[in-house]
Amino acid sequence: MSQPLSVDCPTCGAPVEWTEKSPNRPFCSDRCKLIDLGAWAAEEHKIAGAPESEDELYSGDLEPRH
Repeated sequence: MSQPLSVDCPTCGAPVEWTEKSPNRPFCSDRCKLIDLGAWAAEEHKIAGAPESEDELYSGDLEPRH
């Protein structure tokens, strides 16, 4: 029988078994999962992209919402 895969929690570095017994995987806990979510919401984490692609995400031609 093989050992279950173990990964490090991206937030705190604690070892996490990659099994159904670890519902928050790859995080060790709900707390670490929420800390990571907060970092994404605060734009502390970003997915790299070409600088010119950011202009495509916003169009000044659109009417403002009311």
